[in-house]
Amino acid sequence: MTRLASLSISIVTYRQEEGPLRECLDSLGSAIEYARQQGSIRDCALAIVDNSTDTRIQEELGRLLDADWHVTGTVPQLLTTQHNLGYGKAHNLAIAGSSMDYHLILNPDVVLDREALHHAVRFMQAYEQTALLTPNVRNAEGKQEYLNKNYPDLTSLLLRGFAPAFIKRHFAARISRYELRDTDRAQDRHDILLASGCFMFCKTTILQQIGGFADSYFLYFEDYDLSMRIREYGEIAYTPDVRIIHYGGNAAKKGSRHIFLFLRSALTFFNQHGWKLW
Repeated sequence: MTRLASLSISIVTYRQEEGPLRECLDSLGSAIEYARQQGSIRDCALAIVDNSTDTRIQEELGRLLDADWHVTGTVPQLLTTQHNLGYGKAHNLAIAGSSMDYHLILNPDVVLDREALHHAVRFMQAYEQTALLTPNVRNAEGKQEYLNKNYPDLTSLLLRGFAPAFIKRHFAARISRYELRDTDRAQDRHDILLASGCFMFCKTTILQQIGGFADSYFLYFEDYDLSMRIREYGEIAYTPDVRIIHYGGNAAKKGSRHIFLFLRSALTFFNQHGWKLW
């Protein structure tokens, strides 16, 4: 008989709009309750780590959790920081303290399918060699997103992130190879190289063994770096049964500071894991 699993979840916020976060929490609560009904999850813990350092925002987050979180047996914890730690280091605050079987790294702009956590637990239990599980992702319009990647070359990164549409069309085949667009999304895969940080369902012991996210990344590429390191301890897998909606956008649309952070993190990643220009 399959045993019940325990799960911890961390969500990092920074001046997060209330509407998307509320939708994320509502879907997460429904997914936890469904997994409990199906007998796949026992204990569950949720930590929201706020990087804003703004007491007004932190008070609003506290009120949101008090008003909207009604998941039986799961008490949410709000962690605050003295300064903006960045994405990965903030998640590490929750990862380091977890004693659960699995840990879910989750973005606040993600909406989970009701059955997502149940299927994630069942997959991890069926394939013990899996260290990290990635989901089937759609965007707000219902279109397939391609968040699992091949190892990046600098040219593809710049084209995909910053080139105008007519240039991207010229290099469509190159970008497609990087984004694994020829992959059959209806089939499980056990050979994913790089996973997206918007939803990473991990074995907690392995996540802690590698020290969580690396401190050398503030924003961007911390998920690629974690993927490279966690693959030394197990597989990164994909299953179509774990479904989410992701509302995230790219760095170029977020302004010059995000472009700078993207390029700086890309430099750090290539210096650590090897350069590929073309």
